[in-house]
Amino acid sequence: MSNPVCPETGAPMYRGAHPTTLTYKGESITFDMPGWYCDRSEESVHTGEDLKVSDRVLNRLKAAHEGLLPPEEIHRIRKKLRLTQEAAGLLIGGGPRAFQKYEKGDLLPSRAVSNALILLDRDPEALSVLKVPRKAA
Repeated sequence: MSNPVCPETGAPMYRGAHPTTLTYKGESITFDMPGWYCDRSEESVHTGEDLKVSDRVLNRLKAAHEGLLPPEEIHRIRKKLRLTQEAAGLLIGGGPRAFQKYEKGDLLPSRAVSNALILLDRDPEALSVLKVPRKAA
């Protein structure tokens, strides 16, 4: 995106990050929100990539509140189990692209996936109980 102008003042906007607070069920987190900002007003413009930052922060806040695993723990456990992201999604749940999204923080794991990972972290041998699903012919 080229340098936009402020919709309120017409002044050029600059690229930066401003402190932003998100709240979920009474819990709050403040983070630096990237975007285009105007010096003369409170206006800001955010790209899709900027909005991914806030979405990931909100998902992290939700995970903490709901007792779900954060992205780095999901990644650590998957690596401990020596599974690719695709294999983990097929064996543990969510589908072939789910673990890519879980580990980036773009998608919250379900309670079942989170609990399965916690159990497999404690007992990696239990992975042998899970069967690789067969692809439809």
